[in-house]
Amino acid sequence: MNGATPVGATPVLDKAAAPAAATPGDDKSGRLPTSGFGARLMRRKPVERLVAEGGQGEGGSLRRSLGMWQLTMISIGATLGTGIFVVLGSAVPDAGPAVVISFVIAGLTALFSALSYAELAGTIPVSGSSYSYAYATLGEIVAWICGWCLILEYGVSVAAVAVGWGQYLNELLEGTIGVTIPDWLANPPGSDGGVFNLPALLVVLLCMAFLLGGAKESARANTIMVGVKIVALLLFCAVAFTGIRAGNYSPFMPLGLGGVSAAGATLFFSYIGFDAASTAGEEAKDPKRDLPKAIMLSLLIVTALYVLVAAIAVGAMPWDKFEGSEAALAGIMKDVTGHGYWAVFLAAGAVIAIASVVLTVLYGQTRILFAMSRDGLVPKTFSKVSKKGVPVSNTVIVSVFCGVLAAAVPLAQLADATSIGTLFAFALVNVAVIVLRFTRPAMKRSFQVPLSGVRVPFGDTTVPLAPVFPAVGFALCVYMMFSLDVVTWEVFLGWMLVGLVIYFAYGMRSSRLAREAAGSQTAPAATSEAGAKAAAQPAKAPAKPAAKASAAKASTKGRKRPAKK
Repeated sequence: MNGATPVGATPVLDKAAAPAAATPGDDKSGRLPTSGFGARLMRRKPVERLVAEGGQGEGGSLRRSLGMWQLTMISIGATLGTGIFVVLGSAVPDAGPAVVISFVIAGLTALFSALSYAELAGTIPVSGSSYSYAYATLGEIVAWICGWCLILEYGVSVAAVAVGWGQYLNELLEGTIGVTIPDWLANPPGSDGGVFNLPALLVVLLCMAFLLGGAKESARANTIMVGVKIVALLLFCAVAFTGIRAGNYSPFMPLGLGGVSAAGATLFFSYIGFDAASTAGEEAKDPKRDLPKAIMLSLLIVTALYVLVAAIAVGAMPWDKFEGSEAALAGIMKDVTGHGYWAVFLAAGAVIAIASVVLTVLYGQTRILFAMSRDGLVPKTFSKVSKKGVPVSNTVIVSVFCGVLAAAVPLAQLADATSIGTLFAFALVNVAVIVLRFTRPAMKRSFQVPLSGVRVPFGDTTVPLAPVFPAVGFALCVYMMFSLDVVTWEVFLGWMLVGLVIYFAYGMRSSRLAREAAGSQTAPAATSEAGAKAAAQPAKAPAKPAAKASAAKASTKGRKRPAKK
């Protein structure tokens, strides 16, 4: 099955993906003692085991069918479109024309974290992304918290993106057939008379249908959609450039640096594409080589397009007119040209672009839950795999939940909640790189963060500069987290509290590592009891089968074989 290990077979490490054997001083097992409450919370899953279990699920295995180009398209598909087509209307009122700087800040923050993701994705190429990285380095409780944040990041971001889909769908319908979906069915609750956002639910269910067809088929559809939205954005730049007015850039920073930071924190959730690529580690043909390349290439392409489109958009329309506009680019096209067909074309591109984001982020969410389920931290149904290599139950449950969430919750609340969950998960990934550098220094890494080979004097010795970039990434993530408002923090802390309750009530006891530790503690007693019973049995008991075999042999000794015809 394309390199996947059959279920029930002894896991064999893929030579191309498995880390090198440990050397003296290289903590290979990574697992802490299981005695004591604190040790149980901090137990770690060895890197070698994470890699060996890659692709294995309940009843089947995922299939390795994705190449570097498809992984890059997954990254771009999950990223490109969200911050431009949907959230730009929410970010510009915070930062003004300086929203361009907000995109750069968010992009730089993502870059430092992307470097850490690239290193870990090439070293631990599994579906769990930062959840699995934390499990191998920081312990089970931290891994659970990270996984719980990823559920917030992915599940809520699917809903956040889907919310804006209805706005562009109405633009497309009005410009083509002159009919629109009623406001109460096309807008999020509490916005312009919205009651239930039906288009948001429909786009999630449509993407669910693609995912049920298989990873390779979904990747092919996503590649086509990514090409369409890149063409649409470049066309917008060409047309809107003619409408730029120098006065629209003044004042450049009307709300000060605080507004720029706040907008950057909101826009950061638009950069989770490379995280989606890392969730495809168990379905990539050559994850050690391709994942780091896909992560870095996609981030470069997306950041360049974001900055270009944002700079032209705020030059073509005064910043104070972006307030409440969730289809800002289509409006700009209409104002600049005076013709509705350009706006219709852009709206069509936005409809496809947002669908692509929903498809790829929804894919990432299902693969993270797949990894958590395999480790026993969430129910087994999320790791059940069909004969086609698709986690069907997982995909349906996640899609229905995200679709209902998109239809019933306003966009602004969803975007901020996604941002803080993303930032927290990225911060943990940066810490995981630093920890793994000290606990597994001899491990082969297909990609390393910059300055990894540089050492500087420190007292009587020298120390590596490798942790510098991850440390900067961690600091930037924390800074942007504190740029979010109090309400977002309250939602985040409430989410964390619910997650901890679920972990202590279910995950801690059902964890595979916990069950294996309990089994290893009872095994000696069981073995002793079995040995005592065997010693008490009469010596003649095992002789019965031998006696029967001798009798059977004697009874057939004198028989003649039938003559051949």
